[in-house]
Parts: sequence; C-alpha cells; structure tokens
Amino acid sequence: MTRYLRLRPSRLAILIAMTLCGCAQSEGNLPPIPQISSPVAGSPATLPPYKVQVGDLLDIKMYLNPELNEEVAVRPDGMISTAVTEDVAAFNHTPTEISATLRERYRTVLTDPQITVIVRSFAPNRVYVAGEVNNPGEFITVGPNLTVSQAVARAGGVKLSAARDRIFVLRRGQDDKPQALAVNYPDVISGEHPEADARLAQYDVVYVPRTGVYEAYTFWNQFVQQFVPYSWGFSYNVNSSVTTGK
Repeated sequence: MTRYLRLRPSRLAILIAMTLCGCAQSEGNLPPIPQISSPVAGSPATLPPYKVQVGDLLDIKMYLNPELNEEVAVRPDGMISTAVTEDVAAFNHTPTEISATLRERYRTVLTDPQITVIVRSFAPNRVYVAGEVNNPGEFITVGPNLTVSQAVARAGGVKLSAARDRIFVLRRGQDDKPQALAVNYPDVISGEHPEADARLAQYDVVYVPRTGVYEAYTFWNQFVQQFVPYSWGFSYNVNSSVTTGK
C-alpha cells in the first residue's frame, strides 16, 4: 500500500524539471542586471526637501542675537517651544518653513530677526512587521524608510503558512485614524511589477496573515483535536479456521 503513496524517482525528476522550466521562463522576461552598478543604488536625481519628524533635535540660530540661540526637540505633539515663543508647529514642516514661522513670532520682540533652523540630529525611522514572518518586531533605520519587501526581508522572510497575496499595511492617517492598505507582494517578489514595492511611512505596520488552510489546521488542532477523542487506526481479527482450513 505504501508504494502508491510515494512519488517515484522518475516522476519526481519530471516534476522538478517542469518547475525549473516554469521559473526559467518567468525569469526570461526580466532585464539583465547591469555589470557595473551605480555607487548608490536607487538614488533619484533630486530628493524632496526634508520634513521635520517627532524626536528631531533642532538648532535655532540667531546671527544678530546669539544670546537667543537654542537647541530644541520636536515634542510628541509635533510642536517646539523657545524662550521667545511657544507651540510652534514643526512636525512635517521643512526647516525653511519653521524659520519663516519663527521670524514672524520673533518680530514681537525683535525688529529684524535673522533666524535659521538647522536639524542637528534626526529621529530614527521605525516600522513594524508582524504575523507569519520568521522574526517579527520593530525595525529602526536612519535615512529613507524601508520598502515593503525590505521590511519583510528584515523580518527574516515569510513562513510557509503565510498568505503572500493578502499582506497589508496598517497606517495612521489623517487625525490619527488607522487605515489598512493593500500590498501586491506576489507581484514584487516575482519581478512582474517592481513598482508595487511601496516605501513605508513612519510607524507603519506590515502584517502577514496566515493562509486559510493553516487557519483551519490551527482551529482543528487547538479546539477539536485536544478535546474530542478519536482514533485513526483500525484492527482486525483473523479466523484461524479460515487460514488453517481446520
């Protein structure tokens, strides 16, 4: 009986060959990688202006009034306060925009305030990967945020129980309202649509759910198998009179 459950070596070789042919055919549609890579892979020609984040440390420089120079941190509410003015919006604003706001505020005490805002240190970017990955957790970077595929790679890749076509991102949107965003992860890792590898935002959560088959198995194992007695075996008796003819 066992021989019918095993895959013969010849059939296994054919199956592997068909799989490799399918992969080779898919990879044949991809352009070849350049022999000489650029010094910084993926660097755009022009970068957008930096916008201040919560936790950044800012230098407030007053060239005509150096006694008013300060070092301030962007608070969790996105505001900064100085010795002259309070509650200046800094989060998601460029240093140039913050300088302009401070000049308007400082005109109440100075005739011609000359203010420059310099970002002394940057708050690290934080994203989270949870669900069916090998090493879930928080991942911290300095510089551009991770993309979806980079975050999953940081988490050790997806497990066999992962539903790769149902990965989504949880993000805090306007007024701190959470929203779920779809991800075309299979298109990314297949190379068919690399543009689907979106860059994550600060504090995004990449969630990798389980497949329906694995959910069903988990439910059976946790709620049925442990409490319902059953037996998959069978037994039989041999009549000695039949076998011996006596």
